[in-house]
Amino acid sequence: MEHPSETEVLEHVRGQWSVLKEKSPVYQFLLNNLEIVSARHGSIIAHLKVTKVHLNSKGTLHGTVSACLTDWAGGLAVVSTGLEKTGVSTDIHTTYMSTAKEDDLLVIEGKATKVGATLGFTIVHIAKLDKDGRELPVCTGTHTKYVK
Repeated sequence: MEHPSETEVLEHVRGQWSVLKEKSPVYQFLLNNLEIVSARHGSIIAHLKVTKVHLNSKGTLHGTVSACLTDWAGGLAVVSTGLEKTGVSTDIHTTYMSTAKEDDLLVIEGKATKVGATLGFTIVHIAKLDKDGRELPVCTGTHTKYVK
């Protein structure tokens, strides 16, 4: 079975993101400056510059933002397989390994490891870019979606 081109998948994913963002005040607030930079069948990559709204009381990336990004990237990884909807979350897990600070650039990668008739399983990696452009892990997550 042949998959759509990366350009077609990216257009589809960006279109679905536009619909989601319009309907979600949380996404409008937390992910306002997020940019989807690439997508292909089963995966997406996005960038988010950390701003003050993303910080906790210690001045570092709030865990809620990382969990939100796990939810968001898992859903759009499912969409990248050709589905029109992200599905409903049945399980989400985020493991925190490091943090980020204001003005850091986050690289968010979501991969659909399996999308069946009922459930979709995803893995999300979130990293920050250091001054040399290397990705330093911030967190990883898994996200299961009911997609029927």
